[in-house]
Amino acid sequence: MTPTNRDIAEHILACYDTIYIVLGESAPTLTNDAYVVRTYEMARAYGALTLELREHLGDPDVAPVPVLEGVLRRSVTGDPTGALVLYAMAMVVGPRLLVSLLDARSALSSDPRLTELFNGASMVCVKEIRATGEVAKDQAPIEDVEWQNLARELSATLDAAGNAESLAISR
Repeated sequence: MTPTNRDIAEHILACYDTIYIVLGESAPTLTNDAYVVRTYEMARAYGALTLELREHLGDPDVAPVPVLEGVLRRSVTGDPTGALVLYAMAMVVGPRLLVSLLDARSALSSDPRLTELFNGASMVCVKEIRATGEVAKDQAPIEDVEWQNLARELSATLDAAGNAESLAISR
């Protein structure tokens, strides 16, 4: 079954909302000040995307995306400094979200406003990835093998979820 514009938009909204909620709840629990600030800023950016799309759709009820929520929460519990959740957003979630936004724009049937919202969201996503890189470059490298293994597992978790629960729009 081909998803409708609304199905696509609600799925993207659920992704934004999941990111916004987890990052917003997690930021005050992190221990590295630079990562706390970056996580708050990222939460605000995704919160703004959430509000804008909610407004366009008439404030629908959406549930968190389980695999996305799991990956983000696991990254927070796996590293209290915040490095891992930012890694997850910049290297695991962000690129997949960009692909989903591209797929969403391609799948839309003539909806210029949604296309505009998804184009803007892509720019926000890229900006947040770059801003995270700027913060991370001033931090000490992470040479902990367990941390690196968990980072790889986060990516594998999203890959293993497949299209059924992932950030992909076709379900």
